[in-house]
Amino acid sequence: MRIRFPGGKRVAAEFDGLTVMTDQPKSAGGEGSAAAPFETFLASIGTCAGIFVLSFCQRRGIGTAGLEILQRVHWDEKAHHVSKIDLEILLPPGFPEKYREAVIAAAELCTVKKHLQAPPEIAVRAIENSAA
Repeated sequence: MRIRFPGGKRVAAEFDGLTVMTDQPKSAGGEGSAAAPFETFLASIGTCAGIFVLSFCQRRGIGTAGLEILQRVHWDEKAHHVSKIDLEILLPPGFPEKYREAVIAAAELCTVKKHLQAPPEIAVRAIENSAA
């Protein structure tokens, strides 16, 4: 993954032929043209749980019209960080009751969530860019 700076307060992550663009809100000096990096991080939690829930339903032939996940973030003003994240799976009409606990278990398999529970070490260093 390569992180680049395309101008203004935008920061882009490039990998596998894809680009994830971030920007700061106008109130923080950006253009508000994309989600801020922290918002992208939060979205990765919900979308990760979402792919597990979606796959669970698809494998069982359960219709997904009306299937959603509501993500609520609880912010601790004192500590200045997120203290809790609630994921509420909104099941489509007619969702089989026998799968209610299993779909929750599927969401719990989220790889992003697992990495937050056992975070990796992050090492940062600076070297000269000889290609510049």
